[in-house]
Amino acid sequence: MLAVPLVIPFQRLWVENVPSSSALTFLVWAILEEVFKYGAAYYAALRRREMNEPIDALIYMMTAALGFVAVENAIFIFHPLSQGNITEGLITGNVRFIGASLLHTISSAAIGVAIALSFYKNNKIIAMELFWGFVAAIGLHTAFNLLIMKERGGITFAAFGFVWISIIVLMLLFEKVKRVY
Repeated sequence: MLAVPLVIPFQRLWVENVPSSSALTFLVWAILEEVFKYGAAYYAALRRREMNEPIDALIYMMTAALGFVAVENAIFIFHPLSQGNITEGLITGNVRFIGASLLHTISSAAIGVAIALSFYKNNKIIAMELFWGFVAAIGLHTAFNLLIMKERGGITFAAFGFVWISIIVLMLLFEKVKRVY
């Protein structure tokens, strides 16, 4: 949860100093959010001795994502509510719950899967897997944001379908991680 107020100034700095390019902005914001979520998980749990099984990486990364998106959703919901737009606040809350909450969980889980699958490997392989986990997380995050910003019903529906398919893949990967020895 503390990662949100830490990442917002960097996102603002980007918007204030870089000419508007939505695709590039979404990429940079995804990088920032994924790095800060990983940092939160790293300092809270991943570097501790309690992190002693491959599945722990997934659990800690997903927990960091849920904390992050809880605060992010609250910000998005409270803004219309503070202006008296109760209906907009409720709609925003529902859409963000279905989309953003699952997206943040999936993207952080991609990093967790990478850590888990390389759990018993040497440091070089762990670093490589972590890099590819970040690439996957940032790619998922950016793709989703670009899809939902197209503001056409079919594209938005495709974005949510993309998230649900990713959830199914995540469940399969969870099973694979449980068998890492």
